[in-house]
Amino acid sequence: MNKPLVGALLSVLFLGAGIAPATAATAAPAPDTTEVHTKAVDFAGTVALSNCSGSVVRAPSSGDDDPALVMSNGHCLESGFPGPGEVVLDQASSRTFTLLDGAGTGVGTLRADKVAYGTMTDTDVSLYQLTSTYAEIESDYGIEALELDAARPTEGTAITVASGYWKRTYSCDIDGFAYQLKEGSWTWKDSIRYTPACETIGGTSGSPVIDDATGKVVAVNNTGNEDGQECTDNNPCEVAEDGTVTVREGTNYAQQTYGIVPCIGEGNKIDLNLSGCALPKP
Repeated sequence: MNKPLVGALLSVLFLGAGIAPATAATAAPAPDTTEVHTKAVDFAGTVALSNCSGSVVRAPSSGDDDPALVMSNGHCLESGFPGPGEVVLDQASSRTFTLLDGAGTGVGTLRADKVAYGTMTDTDVSLYQLTSTYAEIESDYGIEALELDAARPTEGTAITVASGYWKRTYSCDIDGFAYQLKEGSWTWKDSIRYTPACETIGGTSGSPVIDDATGKVVAVNNTGNEDGQECTDNNPCEVAEDGTVTVREGTNYAQQTYGIVPCIGEGNKIDLNLSGCALPKP
């Protein structure tokens, strides 16, 4: 996984005591200015977690007065990695997030009151419900939430991964899709594979993947094959429908988010029983 960044005392909680996560640098890497965007994508609406990246998101049906949602990875949850088959639903949380403006400047602190949903089964996502509404965030900070695209993205789409943790963007295209992506104990379905330009690193976990042409969120960044190993921690492999395994060293991946949209009901509540909702249930 694009590992969350944690202190040394917590490193044993992630990927086992023998596999230490990346450590936070004293300064963010210099931004890569060589990429060309078809549409300007900035940091407005992204957030920095203590160990990962994320974004304030809304569904097409979300109301301005609904409690806002922050999206990140399931492996970024403060409670640690959910096990295979585990789903976190409506779990109390007081986690805080630094909200960024378009330039990547922190403009305020948002607070959760619960983990509305979290899992590492089939996908790798966490959704926090905030104590603030979308209207309050826009009024207080002038920041609008990013909208989740309800449609499945297509191969060749120009995208930007916007990391609130590093205040850095990565631009590339959707290279294709992995029928299954296996990493250690976890299996994810229909994952996005980036073209090589998106060289995401530890701390970019949970970053929104934004369609350059529409500005909508199509995925959440989560992992990459670091060492060329097959299906091990930090070295996901692709498994085709016929069972063929492919290892792509240095390739990075994201989990699609269009499937979240049918699961967001009235009042922005996650309702896994809604028609069309296929997220894993507890």
